[in-house]
Amino acid sequence: MAVTRRTSRDIRSESRLDVLHALLAAGEASRGDLAGVTGLSNATVATVVSDLLEGGIVTEARRTGGRIGRPTTTLRLNGNRGRIVGVDVAETYVRATVFDSALDELASAEVATDEHHDEPDYVIDAIVRALDCALENCAVEGARVAREDVLGVGISLPGGMQRWTEVSVVVPNEAWLHVDRLRDRIGLPIVVDNPLKAIATAELWFGEGRRHKSMITVNLGTGVGAGIVLEGTILRGAQNGAGEWGHSLLALDGRRCRCGRQGCVEAYVGAAGIQQTLAAIAPEHPLAAVPLQREFIGALAAALEPPAHPALTETLERTARYLGSAIADLVAIVNPEMITLTGWTAWALGDHLVPAVRRRVHEEAPGDSAADLAIEVSTVRGNSVATGIATIALERFLGDVGLVTTRVPTAI
Repeated sequence: MAVTRRTSRDIRSESRLDVLHALLAAGEASRGDLAGVTGLSNATVATVVSDLLEGGIVTEARRTGGRIGRPTTTLRLNGNRGRIVGVDVAETYVRATVFDSALDELASAEVATDEHHDEPDYVIDAIVRALDCALENCAVEGARVAREDVLGVGISLPGGMQRWTEVSVVVPNEAWLHVDRLRDRIGLPIVVDNPLKAIATAELWFGEGRRHKSMITVNLGTGVGAGIVLEGTILRGAQNGAGEWGHSLLALDGRRCRCGRQGCVEAYVGAAGIQQTLAAIAPEHPLAAVPLQREFIGALAAALEPPAHPALTETLERTARYLGSAIADLVAIVNPEMITLTGWTAWALGDHLVPAVRRRVHEEAPGDSAADLAIEVSTVRGNSVATGIATIALERFLGDVGLVTTRVPTAI
């Protein structure tokens, strides 16, 4: 296998990303502050900042002066450089969020979808409607956005890519076959990736990725998966399929999963799997018959407040055991410093699940692999998929204008 050599251009590109990460975390910082946080030399930071100022990505915020020495100029990301849109295509909704180029949210819109329909035209229509509504909502909030102001649209589609252009056999979604049609309908630069890479990107830029080089973000919702970061880099795999942990085996000859296998993790800790657990414990309980998954999870979270029905308590305990055992397998393979839980199921049930999940992981992880492991609900709030895929779109734009050459996948 040929070894890819890092050029001086690649190293400079990585330095620009490091400075952007530091500015995003700080909000505002001087060149000296950035050198201290990133570990880059003052000369390197000065060169990088000059590049970013010239590209309009960074702007000078204010000058501060003291009695001794020259005044100091602080810097911030230039939110007026343009607009970025992140689109989260899930099984039950499509949500589009408009960000400025400093990745501050401006407006959003959500279109409900039927989880039993995934025909390409149905999905594409929902994406276009959500995008158009989000841009219109910007105008309502006083931040009118012309389409020519949009630097890029990131779209997170369930499933994955093979060699960035072909459909993956892992959790296939027909919309991947029609990206050209989607691009034509939207009429803007787009980048497409899957939600696991999006949540990992959000955690890298906005969450625990600022403090941990090796970590896993577990997404809990209709689907289940893991965004894996190793040594500060998102693990993608040969065909961008890394992270489909929800379709690894939890129980031999267990429940039928929607992917066709039996015993997958998702069949036990996905929203439908949690409801199936309740139905097995107390088939007569009214929550076992709630037809919509998000409605079920919300009602379950509300009903867990004391005094909770014993069947609901048992459902949560079993779910924590399933989830803890499955995470222990991840720990055995990846040995991360940190695991965060994200997704609408995690937001609703995380405070109830995390203590029992921690105990299970520490009991089952091999040796001392979980001794120093932290497990928490992610601090990246809002729609982390939309935030992450918008960040990937921003990274792609930086590549298009020549500021970034590495760590950004070739997008379709």
